[in-house]
Formats: sequence, C-alpha cells, structure tokens
Amino acid sequence: MHVVRGVFRRIGSVTVSNRSNTKFLGPTQRVEAWDQLGREQFDVVVVGGGVVGSGAALDAATRGLKVALVEARDYASGTSSRSSKMFHGGLRYLEQLEFGLVREALHERELSLSTLAPHLVKPLKFLFPLTHRGWERPYIAAGIFLYDRMGGAKSVPQQKHLTRSGALRMSPGLKRKSLIGGIRYYDTVVDDARHTMTVARTAAHYGAVVRTSTQVVGFLREADRVSGVRVRDSETGATTEVRAHVVINATGVWTDEIQSLSNMRGRFRVRASKGVHIVVPRDRIVSEAAIILRTEKSVLFIIPWGAHWIIGTTDTDWNLDLAHPAATKADIDYILGEVNGVLVTPLTHDDIDGVYAGLRPLLAGESDETSKLSREHAVARVAPGLIAIAGGKYTTYRVMAEDAVDLAAEDIPARVASSITEKVPLVGADGYFALVNQAPHLGEVHGLHPHRVTHLLDRYGSLIDEVLAMADGKPELLQPLTDAPAYLQVEVVYAAAAEGALHLEDVLSRRTRISIEYSHRGMNCAGQVAALIAPILGWDEATVDREVDTYRARVEAEIESQRQPDDESADALRVVAPEARQEILEPVRTL
Repeated sequence: MHVVRGVFRRIGSVTVSNRSNTKFLGPTQRVEAWDQLGREQFDVVVVGGGVVGSGAALDAATRGLKVALVEARDYASGTSSRSSKMFHGGLRYLEQLEFGLVREALHERELSLSTLAPHLVKPLKFLFPLTHRGWERPYIAAGIFLYDRMGGAKSVPQQKHLTRSGALRMSPGLKRKSLIGGIRYYDTVVDDARHTMTVARTAAHYGAVVRTSTQVVGFLREADRVSGVRVRDSETGATTEVRAHVVINATGVWTDEIQSLSNMRGRFRVRASKGVHIVVPRDRIVSEAAIILRTEKSVLFIIPWGAHWIIGTTDTDWNLDLAHPAATKADIDYILGEVNGVLVTPLTHDDIDGVYAGLRPLLAGESDETSKLSREHAVARVAPGLIAIAGGKYTTYRVMAEDAVDLAAEDIPARVASSITEKVPLVGADGYFALVNQAPHLGEVHGLHPHRVTHLLDRYGSLIDEVLAMADGKPELLQPLTDAPAYLQVEVVYAAAAEGALHLEDVLSRRTRISIEYSHRGMNCAGQVAALIAPILGWDEATVDREVDTYRARVEAEIESQRQPDDESADALRVVAPEARQEILEPVRTL
C-alpha cells in the first residue's frame, strides 16, 4: 500500500495533512507568493494560467529557471476548461493535409497517456459511422491507418472494421438508416480543467511561484527592454511590480489585449472562435463507444463523460465578452439538430443537464483577406524581454510551452538548459498504476467502495492519500455531497486547501464539474459547498452568502442567455452577472 509520513500544516482555521510533500496551493501559499512576486528577481514571468501558460511555467521551472506564473482569474478559467475534453491527435486534420500537426499531437497524446498524466488522460473507444458505399470505407480507413502508423496505436488498439450490424451492436442508439457500416478506433478523454490545474501545481512543485487572481495591468521597462509586469490582486485591488528578464504572454484569446498594454506592435493577431457543447444523461444515448459524426460544417463529437455524454461542438466567430462567452438557443438547436439526425430517440432541450461555451484562440494574419485561421501555434519575440505565444490545440500544450521558453532563453543572461518535460510526470502520476491494482484494499482502509476509490484515483492519482487525509478525525467528509453525490465532501475541502480554489465557482465549475453535470448546475449544493470551504478560506457568514448569491446569479444569467436567439442578446444577459473576483478589471487597463 502507498503510505507516506504526514506533514501537518494550518490552513485557515483548519489543520490539514500533506502526506506527499507536494506543494499545497492554499491561502498560506497565496500570501507567500504575493510577497515573493514583489521582492524577488525572476528569470521568467508567465502571464496566463491556461494549459499553455501553466505548461510554460513547468517547462521553465524544470530547466532550473526562477519562474513566476500569474493568472487574472483561475487556472483554466478560459479556453482550457471548455474544450471537447479530448487529448486527441486530430484525425480530421489529416484531410487538411496537416500531417506534422497530427504526428506531433499523437506523440503528445501517447506521452500523457503512458507517462505524464495517466491518472487524468484515458483511452476512449470511438465509432466512425460510414454513410456512403464504395469510396468512403477505403478513404476513411486509409486516414485512420495513417493515424495509427503516425503514433495513434501505441497504447491503444488499432482500427477495426465493422459491418452495419456490428456498428449497431456497438451503438444501438443510432438509426439503422444513418450508417452502412463503421470503423472503430481509439482516442483519449481528459478533464481539461483538472489537467491544467495539475500542470500548474506541478510547476509549483518544482519551484515556480504561481498565483491566481493576479492580473497584469502594465509592463515594466528598462531602456528599450521589457523588464517585468505590474500586477493587481483581483481580490483586494493591491498592486505590486514583478521583475524578470523575460515575460511570456500566454493568454490565449486575451493575447491582443495584453499586447496592447505593452504599446508594441504584435507579430500576429488572435481571433476567437466560439465552441458550444451540451451535456446530457448517459441513458439518453445507448452506445458503448464515443461517436464522431461528419457534418456539413466540420465534425460533431459524442463523448462519454461519467454518467453523461458531452456533445459538440460549434465553430463560429465571437467578437464580444472574452471572459464569459455565451451559448445561444441557436447554438444548442444546431447541436440537437445534427445529433438527432442519427439517433433513434431524439434529444430535446429538457434532456440537457449542462451547457458550456469556450473560445478557441485561432491565429490570424495582418488582414482578414490574406489570413488563414489556423490551429497551429505561433511564437514570436515581440520586443526584447517580451515573448508571445498563441494558437495551437490543447493536446500540444507541452510543445508550445517548450517553444516559448526556447525563444525566451535569448533574453536570459545565464545559460538555459534544454527542455526535459517529456520526462516529468505531473503530480499524482507516479505510482498511479500500482494504486489502481490496490483499489479494493484502499477501499477497505478508508471505508470506501472500490468504485469510489477508482473515481478518486482518476482525479488525483497518487495524491489520493493527502486528499483522504483531510478526513482524518472527520469521517463526515467521506460522505458524498447531498445534491452532487459523484463527489465526496473532502474533495471540496481539498480544492480550497491544496488546489488554489478561491471562490465557489472555482470549485463547482473547475475543481469539480458539478456546474455541467447536474441539471441544477450546482445551485442546489452551493450552500453546502460554501460552508465546507469557508473555514479553509476564512470566510465569514456574509462572505458565504455573497459567494452563494454570486454563483446563483451567474447560473441564472447563463440559463437565460441560452434561451436567446443570437450572440448579442445572449452576451448582454451574461455579462451583467456579478464577478466573483470583485476587483477584476475588464477590459484590463494600464495602471
């Protein structure tokens, strides 16, 4: 059994145990980080706590550099928590002849699946329904064969051809007339928000100073060089200056906005493309595999997600609020229309438990006439001491991070070692496979069902000990949340004590996925969750009430926006909801 001697510390009004000696991202660390940001000289400051920024902080820290990572809101609060939840190679990019992108993505997928994050990235069986006789089977089979040969079939099985009857046995929920056969292949699924947070926490484990609710509001200069950033606490409004040899702008769809603070011309522009997903109960679609559907516009994924299916996505231009992209009734109707074309039992609006919208940061040229929006990434040295990186896809975050730090190294006086993140498992990965085999024994020790232990292992990996240690002497924390029974109460406590959650929405939307997995969107358990994390974060009764009211207002605004016919009317309803981070500046302005 995996047992490590405990280290006890006081967080808020609670004493907790850290048995693995990983870095706790809690209130104490947050205070220390603010002091470090204003006092120390860094080699690199990374702006943006999405997967690319977190990856850049990890890459730089493991090269031995002194690193700071600042994020205006929460880890993964933008694009990195609103993806299709796949660590995929990009099968559809083969049709666009983007072989390099696919090969790179498949290599990264294999790394995460086998070494870097096996507790978070899981194999996923897919059905590709065939709809045309003659040409389609050899055409798609050749593409998937190439996919397998480029690295897609190392830790997962190769493709398998199916007759119509075989495909319908795998996915009985599909209409018989919707396909003439099928091909089974494999990709992967990941909880993107947990993965991003874990990357940031791994960076902290290797010495990076990481801090959320820390918004960049200006750049520091020495002569013609950028020499750091001015930051503002999104909770208190306090400001400080962070000095560094180089700044990496990894803010995704906010790239242009942060760039404008520097008063320097950028090397590329970023366009936001909105992608909407719906979440429906698992029993609404009868299938033992995920399904990929070709549509006139792109593809539609039907992804198993615990007790649900995630279905999406759309792909439309978005020019409104970047922090809170709104799904519309038109978006939802489009998804329902496409998926209902192949389902025996159609889905309705009443079947939907959750909806989320995210923005993809697509690269654009200097003018729309000459530009081609791309999912490939670009990295540029905007000015001495300032690097920008944007574009790409979630799967290739590690390569993007490596490229950014490689270019940033030109502005660092000392010699910079090569990237080693191919060999650095994320926290929780070490020992994961052995613990999976020990799940029944772990269940006996902690009085938990083995299935519950497996669920915890797939969220925390080998950090499961320090999660459950928070229930020592408090057995009630090993009970499920009353209105979100997929999660234990101790997981909520751990989110605030160790995973950097500062607000109710951080816990309900990103540390857990309650906001999209339950039809009440988290409103029914908001009070219980707030009461659990209040002692950790030092909340008084008034703060608890404000957090609950703010979260409920957010959910109500989202639900109402999803009834609107267009982006403008949906955005107008969504943006009036109050911000949990009361001192956030939107849009950011120089101070």
